[in-house]
Amino acid sequence: MSTQAPEIIYMDNNATTAIAPEVLEAMLPYLQEYYGNPSSMYDFARYSALAMAKAREQVAGLIGAHVDEIVFTSCGTESDSTAIFSALRRFPEKNHIVTTRVEHPAVKTLCDNMENLSGRKYHVTRLQVEADGTLDMQQYRDSLTDDTAIVSVMWANNETGVIFPVEEMARIAKERGILFHTDAVQAVGKIPINLAETAIDFLALSGHKLHAPKGIGVLYIRKGAPYMPFLNGGHQEHGRRGGTENVASIVALGRACELAAANMEVENTRVRALRDKLENGLLTSIPKVLLNGNKHMRLPNTTNISFEYVEGEAILLHLNRHHICASSGSACTSGSLEPSHVLRAMGVPFTAAHGSIRFSLSPYNTETEVDKVLEVLPEIIAELRNLSPFWEENSN
Repeated sequence: MSTQAPEIIYMDNNATTAIAPEVLEAMLPYLQEYYGNPSSMYDFARYSALAMAKAREQVAGLIGAHVDEIVFTSCGTESDSTAIFSALRRFPEKNHIVTTRVEHPAVKTLCDNMENLSGRKYHVTRLQVEADGTLDMQQYRDSLTDDTAIVSVMWANNETGVIFPVEEMARIAKERGILFHTDAVQAVGKIPINLAETAIDFLALSGHKLHAPKGIGVLYIRKGAPYMPFLNGGHQEHGRRGGTENVASIVALGRACELAAANMEVENTRVRALRDKLENGLLTSIPKVLLNGNKHMRLPNTTNISFEYVEGEAILLHLNRHHICASSGSACTSGSLEPSHVLRAMGVPFTAAHGSIRFSLSPYNTETEVDKVLEVLPEIIAELRNLSPFWEENSN
């Protein structure tokens, strides 16, 4: 029996990414040789402190921020929670949150919980989306009130890749004196972002979505934005986030951001072309399929396709036998038998929502891998549909 691992075709980069070799190389010395606590006073600790300072510059450079606006956290979820809780604590007289019906669970679950507190109640407005996953901006304007403490809208949807006009939304919120937060976990590194030219107050990003390790994130806090820390403790991160910094992963994230800036054109040319070849091939070779999300206002690496009258989980199991990794939605909701809340909000028919598959590519994918998916997936769908009584009734 061979012990050699099979060659994997990995197309689930919106769930997590491989650590780039350059990133691993950059972080290893801070796991082995330069392990000092960056808050310590002796010279040995300065290696860690200086490495963190460089990483802060690299992160700031990718998103067009100032180094003093970068706070290192453990993940995107912590960054999201910190921003929203900060606004609610800074403005205790306000109890209204505006968000969307298609947010990542990091924001969606938090807002659901805030509505169901046993003590103080918060009111949450969840913006509807159109059939193509885009927002109605008039509905957004109408949702803002004098009681709104914060708006939290993702920059790009993790399931469909649809990009929201958060820069315009932040400007509108600022005109009303309302704080604006965006979960940009999927957008950072894939599309150009220059926060210096926006009114965005808070932005969350996560390292493991752009070829850095899991367990490291960033909260951008615009200079002058009202803020209260979520994790209190030591003086780390200039008193904005207590807890000893994860130096090795911070170094890794900095290098990953540097690489992402250099590879932005690759994301928007070669990766986009691979995505389009995969998408167009599936839409033309398989009947009764539906593309979920606006075709143009979308991340360059993401496609979400529904295959009617089959179960997404069954498709994934068959793809897995060919060592192909994809997703039926957000990795944070895997295991749920309910169809995606994102697709339900878009009004995707029940017969299609259960059979949705998300492919999310990276610069590490190849045309040969796309060809392999185009070879095996039509056969998988045909096989599964032959087993479905619903397909026989509706195939004409």
